[in-house]
Amino acid sequence: MEQKHADSPVIDHLVDLYMQYLAVEKRVSDHTLDHYFSDLEQFIEFMRREGRSSFDQIGHVDVRTFVGRMARDREKKTIARKISALRSFFEFLRREGLVEQNPAKGVHLPKLERRLPNFLYIDAVERLMGAPDLSTPLGLRDKALLELLYASGVRVGECVGLDIADLDLEVGAALVYGKGAKERYVLLGQQAIDALERYLQDAWPVLRKQGEGDGNPLFLNHRGTRLSDRSVRRILDKYVVQLAGMQKVSPHTLRHTFATHLLDNGADLRVVQELLGHVSLSSTQIYTHTTREHLERVYTMAHPRA
Repeated sequence: MEQKHADSPVIDHLVDLYMQYLAVEKRVSDHTLDHYFSDLEQFIEFMRREGRSSFDQIGHVDVRTFVGRMARDREKKTIARKISALRSFFEFLRREGLVEQNPAKGVHLPKLERRLPNFLYIDAVERLMGAPDLSTPLGLRDKALLELLYASGVRVGECVGLDIADLDLEVGAALVYGKGAKERYVLLGQQAIDALERYLQDAWPVLRKQGEGDGNPLFLNHRGTRLSDRSVRRILDKYVVQLAGMQKVSPHTLRHTFATHLLDNGADLRVVQELLGHVSLSSTQIYTHTTREHLERVYTMAHPRA
């Protein structure tokens, strides 16, 4: 991610250190890094207008003023992310001894409407999994990528961060590095295992010849280097266009689909929580609403007196 801002060298340096911390230690996705960097750029511009030249001059009122101005023409979800970005950034500065207190800590997040997660029905999953052209190295890669995302429910950043050494195809599992650099094992179904084995045997060596890089990333781009999360989104967009009539699909849609299908078929909520890498059970419980909708739909369609 290219990072340029026209502020003081000290401010630049601190923001760069923080972005490096997010990328390396917290393993935040490129998508989130871009958003957080943009949020901090906006706050730095606000500081300049308010005559603040360093972060230790920022107080609680300053953060609230900034949020109030941002809230005029932005969605609640965007404002909540900006507050989270500032909280995280100032907490980083506080731990480093660069500010005494976190001025964003007491700023309340706006109450968000909890939307039900989008997911695919089985027939749509089958269409998507059958879309890649298995006669080409990139098609074999895409097939393995899609199968792994649906089989494991991993986040896109966790997926592109995988190395070949993280896979154990005999056991049918992969070691992923989630939020906060937390490790967990996820399971792979037989179809994902088959797709990965074919990709590693027939396509990975071909793609790797196109470029050089450190380590052995599992998913490679056409240049032979590690696939990015943006590229995964572009791959999905390509197949959505190719499959006429299919709804918009993001990597997170496949994560939602993974959880929804498990719960629809009787999986225990706490097992799904662990597979998803959720710290709190409440983060997983949103999928029970989805399954309730599914049950009501099936009941309405099947019961003679519904």
